[in-house]
Amino acid sequence: MGLFLLISAVIWGIGWKMGTPRQARWLLIGLLYVLIVALLVVLPQGAALRATLGGSPGNWLALGALVGLGFAYSMGLQRLRAMVRPENRPVEDAPAAPPEPAGDGPLTDTELDRYARHIVLRELGGPGQRALRRARVLVVGAGGLGAPVLHYLTAAGVGLIGVIDDDTVSLSNLQRQVIFGTDDIDRPKVFAARDAMARLNPHVAVRCYNRRLTPDIATELAGEYDIVIDGSDNFATRDLVNRACVAAGVPLVSGAIAQWEGQVGVYAPARGGPCYACVFPQAPAPGSAPSCAEAGVIGPLPGVIGSMMAAEAMKLIAGAGTPLIGRLVIFDALEGESRSIAVARRDDCPVCGGTA
Repeated sequence: MGLFLLISAVIWGIGWKMGTPRQARWLLIGLLYVLIVALLVVLPQGAALRATLGGSPGNWLALGALVGLGFAYSMGLQRLRAMVRPENRPVEDAPAAPPEPAGDGPLTDTELDRYARHIVLRELGGPGQRALRRARVLVVGAGGLGAPVLHYLTAAGVGLIGVIDDDTVSLSNLQRQVIFGTDDIDRPKVFAARDAMARLNPHVAVRCYNRRLTPDIATELAGEYDIVIDGSDNFATRDLVNRACVAAGVPLVSGAIAQWEGQVGVYAPARGGPCYACVFPQAPAPGSAPSCAEAGVIGPLPGVIGSMMAAEAMKLIAGAGTPLIGRLVIFDALEGESRSIAVARRDDCPVCGGTA
């Protein structure tokens, strides 16, 4: 055994000195191992060389098996690492986001400077900015509506922002989903958004859920946040988000867009308002509410509605102004008009009826 280790060390050292590739050096050591095992098999008992090599063929084969297992494990680990998509790996040149909100301590000099325009607002001030820093907001969907919501909540200093989406960035998204760039094409939206958010404000913690929202996780996930913002593009997800928020007792800020028109409302049965199902109890008839891909959407419209959604969330967090609870704002970009309509809670609502 000692002779084998000595010769292996000599092979490795000479190979390193000569610049021989590591694989070639390992190959030579492997051939040496095979030669030794072969000699132990063919040499008769009592041969001097057999005694010099030491051990029995069985011992050497067991040693080879252990080394082989270790090598196979190492190669398998390398293959798994190679399979990890680049966007799932740590971004070395991006600011590291803190894992949790910063808490309720005094605002630092950097924060005072960053949020100065908020702090001078009478309705926000220092207490409101600290409330934003403590807040936890979940954004469902990182598309047309989610992109401006994520951008402005990050800029505003919301302490923890969760974002759930299972889609990837496509070229057609860039016309309106302003948090992404050309280099993000084919990346999962949640990771591309996370990187953009980290560049914008390193004081904000971001949790990414690169998956579809499903009933088995919706209520528990909503319960981990103070507010849920729904920027999804289909009724089934909106209905699921609403049910989860009602069950968790969490306010829901919901928006929708199509072509030139958008709407935004706040649904909070716990605060005396309706839930989403009170206003929209049934899915639209097939073909009556085409998607943006089918009917188109003017690029700035998601920015307008998404910004309003972010503002509503900030009002809820800071206790500022009058949130859109019991009201639905509809904006028509083509005519340059907006209107607000009252929406009421239904006692017979199958989702929130009879709950306080």
